[in-house]
Formats: sequence, C-alpha cells, structure tokens
Amino acid sequence: MKVTPLDRILLLVTGLLAAWQVAVGINGAEALPMIAYTIAFGVLLVAGLLLIILGFDVLDNPIVVIVSTVIPLSLSLGLVWEHLAAYRTVYLVFVIVGFLAILLTRLLPLRNKLPVLVLAVIHGIAGLTIFLLPIVWALTGRATPGFALVGVGGALIGVGGLLLALLKAGKPLLSRATILKVLPGLLLLMTAAFVAGFALA
Repeated sequence: MKVTPLDRILLLVTGLLAAWQVAVGINGAEALPMIAYTIAFGVLLVAGLLLIILGFDVLDNPIVVIVSTVIPLSLSLGLVWEHLAAYRTVYLVFVIVGFLAILLTRLLPLRNKLPVLVLAVIHGIAGLTIFLLPIVWALTGRATPGFALVGVGGALIGVGGLLLALLKAGKPLLSRATILKVLPGLLLLMTAAFVAGFALA
C-alpha cells in the first residue's frame, strides 16, 4: 500500500510536533526524564520521516520493532522517574532488561511465540504506565487536569502498537490495508495528545 499525499501531510505534522517537543523540552524535568522524553520524541520524529521517505514497507523491517520499542519505554521511564520516585531504580532495570530481551528475541532466529510474548508483556507494562499514571495523577489532584492528555496519548500508542504487533504476528485484528490507512492519523493524534499533555502539566 502506497503512502498517499494526505498520509504524508499527517506524518509531516506528526514529525513537526515531535521536533517541537524535542526543542522545547519539559518544564522542570530532571536530567534523566528530559533525556528519556527527548529520545522518545526523537525516535517518533525519525519514524515519521522514514514512513514519508520509504513508505509503509519500512514497517516490515524487523529493526522497526526494536526501534519502536524505544518510544513507550522511554516515555514511561520519564514518567516513573518524575512521579514515582520510590520505583525509579526498579523501573530503570525493567526498561534496560526489557529492551535487551526484545533485542535478543528479534535478532535471534526463534520460530516459537517467545518474541511476540516478550514484546506484548514489555509493551503492555510500558503502555499501561503511560496510560494510567497521568490520568490517575490528574484525577487525584497530584497534577493538572490537562496532564491526563498524556494518558490519552498512551492509550493511542497502545492501540497502534497492538495493531502493528498482531499484524506482524500474522493474527491481525484488522486488515493490513485498514491498519495502514489509520496509522498516520493515529500517530498524529497520539503525538498531539502527548505534546498538549506535557504543555498543560
């Protein structure tokens, strides 16, 4: 399936939002969360540009799964580091071990379900962290109501990740054409929710 002109516009706006977030940073963030957020939005920017230049075929490259894992792991690490100080070290270890596990299960020629299982567990934990933490913090008054938009972005990244993971596993919820049709819009909404949520935090 080819990238349409509308897809390119949506992906370009996504890239511009991600670039803007990298440029402005997060107000008051410490060094490690700032690095984590910068990496996440930087990867999102590069991913958008690659889709514009190379088209949807780039999603078939196994390296894409590894690189795309960086986005939820980095974002969730930044959130945990900022808002759950007691779990900083534990979560940092989870992020490192999780990324290495995905790296190994994707690079080794495994024919079983282990790669999909590892990806689902690690993406699931990171995605739930991005989804729940901002919403709970906003609802309990520990953050501004606008911070909940980061959780909305987390829900959207979870949906996108699930659709792509199941497609790669050969058990898609929707057809490949449908997934690729909604992906650029989903990426834009997700990025806009993240940027707005961090700006309103």
